[in-house]
Amino acid sequence: MSLPSKATIIEVGPRDGLQNEKKFVPTHVKIQFISLLKEAGLSEIELTSFVSPKWVPQMKDAQQVIQAFSLQQPTNNRHIVLVPNEQGLTKALEENCQSVALFIGVSNSFNQHNINKTTAEALHQQLPLMEKLKERNAYVRTCISTSFYCPYEGKISPDKTVELCAHFVEAGVTELSIADTIGMANPKDVFTLFSALKRAFPTVLLNAHFHDTRGVAMANIYACLQAGVTRFDSSAGGIGGCPFAKGATGNIATEDLIFMLDEMGVQTNVNREKILEAVSYIEPYLSHPVSSKQYRLYQLAKQ
Repeated sequence: MSLPSKATIIEVGPRDGLQNEKKFVPTHVKIQFISLLKEAGLSEIELTSFVSPKWVPQMKDAQQVIQAFSLQQPTNNRHIVLVPNEQGLTKALEENCQSVALFIGVSNSFNQHNINKTTAEALHQQLPLMEKLKERNAYVRTCISTSFYCPYEGKISPDKTVELCAHFVEAGVTELSIADTIGMANPKDVFTLFSALKRAFPTVLLNAHFHDTRGVAMANIYACLQAGVTRFDSSAGGIGGCPFAKGATGNIATEDLIFMLDEMGVQTNVNREKILEAVSYIEPYLSHPVSSKQYRLYQLAKQ
């Protein structure tokens, strides 16, 4: 068994976790939730996204959330903001955001359902945004959706995902976040694709983003570790999903991921008890109960 000594967790709960909530979570609650996550030791957090309130109303307070943390940008922290297009990027730059996430699907069908563009058209739109960000020396994270499976097209060839990633690497991307958008990947798929990506792009940061739709996300994380990947998206409480991907359920729970990594001796520098406190704080504002394994044990211990 060969495992890395440490791993980095990118917390996506405030953005990817809350974007699917039907009931608007008050801005002050989001800000406090993020503050609790930061207190737990999470240094890289997706705070929000500058998307159309018409399509994702939960993110309509992006400006207020960003401004609450705009002065808290020490070198060991990264506040990530997702933008879908030129308008979103303009807003992010107006708020002096230094870490920006773009997104694109490998699948044509997914892109057409999501942003009404083919993959080629989406790529044509994204690369100029990358150029603007690189001119500002920004940290650019590109989220590659449907990297393994598409809800409309089925299994995606690893070569197709690598080919799309190559365009962003050539343009100077800092990090590639490879997403199992509908939770269909298995550990063999994961090891194969990430091994190929490591060979193709040895100097680019690789990050894994799993949805636990079929209960194998943790096994997929283990396959990533075996492939040498040490950066993982997760969401406190396992909240979230994709409003544009049929069948996508919640993200892997941060507290469950920390437990597994800690037990295997992979250092994260994140306090699991404090993550559970953050989950306990946000749960009353959610439209559904939190069901992560560690949170259930946490609740039982408090009874």
